[in-house]
Amino acid sequence: MDSVRFGLSIRALRRRLRWTQDTLAHRARVSQSLIARVELGGADRVTPAVLRRICDAHGARLTIRVDWHGEALDRLLDADHASLVERVVRELQANGWRCLVEVTFAIGRERGSIDVLALHEATGTLLVVEVKSVIPDIQATLAALDRKVRLGPAIARDRGWRSERVATILVAAEGRTNRRRVQAVGATFATHLPARSAEARTFVEQPSGTIHGLWFLPISTQTTGRHRVGRSHAPSPA
Repeated sequence: MDSVRFGLSIRALRRRLRWTQDTLAHRARVSQSLIARVELGGADRVTPAVLRRICDAHGARLTIRVDWHGEALDRLLDADHASLVERVVRELQANGWRCLVEVTFAIGRERGSIDVLALHEATGTLLVVEVKSVIPDIQATLAALDRKVRLGPAIARDRGWRSERVATILVAAEGRTNRRRVQAVGATFATHLPARSAEARTFVEQPSGTIHGLWFLPISTQTTGRHRVGRSHAPSPA
């Protein structure tokens, strides 16, 4: 948690409500000196239960999140993600694509990983695939995908792949929740990822030109007959 930002947020909310620190302290059942300490960036020395009471007093919600290596922790917690990646790789390999999974990169100050990076050598098409079993944050997902597409050619060159064009597909697990989330921001998806599942499948089978699309796929439950795929990591600095 960013204690400084937390303190600034609490102060901004308190001032918006035109409360004094004493008023907030009374509502949160804490001392005025503790409120002052939190607003000055000392939230890291206060228990989560007390911080939650301070947030509750404003009608705000306290969220505590563990981050580790970007999106890597989410993948560890999400077995469905691995199954969906496996399904994507099978689809691509069956149609002549070379695939690498969990491709980590470090280009300047840009760091991260690509779920599936695929190359169709016959057409020189590079495909960046982002896989989501659940779409948690639409804007963050699209921003991350745009960044990976921008860096894709350089990442491919580092691995000896030559490409003439870059395509991108966001693969989401088939389900009502994901479809509702996409539908709720349909105009945004129409701008960033205008192609849909049928077009994405056609492109994978017969790549022509480029595509920016959204493909809903059911999560595979198969555990046998797995394809061997490469895992790629950022090259060590020379």
